Amino acid sequence: MSPTAVDRHRSSPARTAALLMLGWVALLWVLEALDTATGSLNTYGLSPREAGELRDVLPMSFLHHGFDHVASNSVPLLILGFLAALGGIRRFLAVVLTIMVVGGLGVWLTAPAYSNTAGASVVVFGLLGYLLVRGFVDRSARDIVIGLLVGAVYGSLLWGVLPTDTAVSWQGHLFGLVGGVLAAFLFRRRAAVLTP
Repeated sequence: MSPTAVDRHRSSPARTAALLMLGWVALLWVLEALDTATGSLNTYGLSPREAGELRDVLPMSFLHHGFDHVASNSVPLLILGFLAALGGIRRFLAVVLTIMVVGGLGVWLTAPAYSNTAGASVVVFGLLGYLLVRGFVDRSARDIVIGLLVGAVYGSLLWGVLPTDTAVSWQGHLFGLVGGVLAAFLFRRRAAVLTP
């Protein structure tokens, strides 16, 4: 393999996306292990309608309430994140930041008093919404097919936006989903301009 081919292989979008998401999921497990051992991260969950808690809008998506909670988010985050990151890392990071901000602010405004919300499910639902609509917004046949496949596999998650379980933050799910759809429009691919 020539040096150029090696460089191309090393920097392939699929490899970069996979490494990013594997690293992200590993970080979630490390943070939960640290929190379980020390209890020092619980304060970074998001409590609603307290001005000082706005600083936790972003950290809340990296923290969980136990290993079962991390496990339930790990596989969908890995898969949906990988598919979204294939579209470019800079775009992906902008999408995720939008999801975290919209989802976190939605939780901050609407969660029950005295609750503490944490978990990557805000991002999972956001990426689900993003992938479902991205192809239609970008007018990309490939991304429409990806969205349809994602819908077939993960579409049942959409029930999680309904207030059916008081122990689950449906607010995080709902506003994460809204953030993902919004991000699809905010960071849509611009059509190439053809000049004569």
